[in-house]
Amino acid sequence: MAFDAREFLRTLTESPGVYRMIGADEEVLYVGKAKNLKRRVSSYFQKNHPSPRIALMVSRIARVDTTAVRSETEALILENNLIKALKPRYNILFRDDKSYPYIMLSGDAFPRIAYYRGAFAKGSRYFGPFPSSWAARESVNLIQKMFRLRTCEESVFANRSRPCLLHQIKRCSAPCVALISPEDYARDVRMASMFLDGRHSEIIDQLGVQMQQAAERFAYEEAAFFRDQIRSLQTVLHKQFVDSGRDEDVDVVVAVEVAGVVCVNLAMVRGGRHLGDRPQFPQGGETLGAGDALLAFIEQHYLEHPAPTRLVVSGVVPEDARRFVDETLELRIAVVAPRFEAERAWVEMAERNAREAIEIRLRESGRVADQLDALRSALELQDAPQRIECFDISHTMGEATIASCVVWEDGGMKKSEYRRFNIAGVEPGDDYGAMRQALERRYGKVAAGEGARPDLILIDGGKGQVSVAYEVLVELGLETIAMLGVAKGEARKAGLEQLVFPDNRAPLVLGGEHAGLHLIQTVRDEAHRFAITGMRAKRAKARVGSRLDDIPGIGPTRRKKLIETFGGLAGVKEATVEDLCRVSGVNRKLAEAIYNALRD
Repeated sequence: MAFDAREFLRTLTESPGVYRMIGADEEVLYVGKAKNLKRRVSSYFQKNHPSPRIALMVSRIARVDTTAVRSETEALILENNLIKALKPRYNILFRDDKSYPYIMLSGDAFPRIAYYRGAFAKGSRYFGPFPSSWAARESVNLIQKMFRLRTCEESVFANRSRPCLLHQIKRCSAPCVALISPEDYARDVRMASMFLDGRHSEIIDQLGVQMQQAAERFAYEEAAFFRDQIRSLQTVLHKQFVDSGRDEDVDVVVAVEVAGVVCVNLAMVRGGRHLGDRPQFPQGGETLGAGDALLAFIEQHYLEHPAPTRLVVSGVVPEDARRFVDETLELRIAVVAPRFEAERAWVEMAERNAREAIEIRLRESGRVADQLDALRSALELQDAPQRIECFDISHTMGEATIASCVVWEDGGMKKSEYRRFNIAGVEPGDDYGAMRQALERRYGKVAAGEGARPDLILIDGGKGQVSVAYEVLVELGLETIAMLGVAKGEARKAGLEQLVFPDNRAPLVLGGEHAGLHLIQTVRDEAHRFAITGMRAKRAKARVGSRLDDIPGIGPTRRKKLIETFGGLAGVKEATVEDLCRVSGVNRKLAEAIYNALRD
């Protein structure tokens, strides 16, 4: 019996939720989320759908299942879980779409500016998204130069007694030690907010008025400061390689197809400044065309991120995109084809970058296939691994131990699934204990039926680390997963790595020219980088509030001895004077100095 959409829509709730399109053979065709279930599902059953892919899917619907939830956040989580579990054939995913960086202005009395990723916190302001980390960090640097806002954490800000280096190089006005009044700092924050909102002309006008007023008061140094700010801002605006000359917010979305590969490229223009672009490749949709990919990207991106005032599109009929935005997303933004010279330049640049990204992807896909085949042959695996996970341990003399797990899948590093494990309860410097804890926490979930199961596990280490890792897998019943250690070769030279097996086979040296080793090195190096950055961040956090390094008489040797004796900085802070005196090289006078310094 044909699906009666009209009758079904009468019964739908207007709550947020998730819907599942089911085919005649009980195949899940599509999973989506909605702010308003009734309105969103109704949009599929119109006479002329702008997306041929969706029109084909709708013709195959036998029924629609819905799940109402309490909030949009719950709908997003449920949708993600269902897509991973059901793998619907008509879902097109852009995996990097939710990881755009933002710039944050905190809600503190003296707001700090910072590069930011993650969930928004109440009280702070967020500007973005930016197409890349570079674009966001460059904007932070520009604001530091022009408006000198602080970037330090609140714990550092509250405990400073003198200006930091950023003040000395004219990147911060030092509100931490009251070198700027609250009123003047608030004025700079307002200017920075206007800059991030793209209101450059207003900033220049206000600075011009303030410069004139200062000159009339004969405050020439203050007038010169405002003059330099104006010049700095104008220099920034003039340096843009494509500038519309108007304070406008525009997104440019293009779709390009080459050799069967579709790329959707998003370029962002804020306040007339071109911030760069970001190519994206859809996951799913075997017969996907450029137009369908572009519409799917628009839907996913603007459900999660704020929309600009204008959307310039290429690769789809503008009327289709306009109707899609109006009816599906219920957004009132202008959707147009490129009309002006600047818009045509933006589109040409975005399309050129999309074609270059496709060329790189095609080259990489061929290279990765060769690497996988070479690795399968060298390791005598039945099938080439499609998912590789690699673990590394990092610490500084036993302090701030971090284990990293990075994931390689679908031809590249899958950063959204990277994990760091804070290691606790093991002796400082016990890499074996740290490795055991990390693998138990990661693969305990896999043994319980949660999370993805890898095809190959890499351990950054030699025979000892591999033995511990294999013991964990055996205990969890996962010993059938292929695993090997990557031990540094002679003189730690790249290409001389030894591959260590858990079954007592002789270590394998593939050589620097081996394609399979190149893939192993890529994954191993990324695990090491991820562990190092996590360890440094943890170490820096642990040292906040501790002045152990500043105590006279505490050098690197004594500091190392204290950390080893008490298991880290936290243990040193908890020690009594008598406990400290028992450390070699620490007399009572120095012990009292340490005790008092850590309790000020």
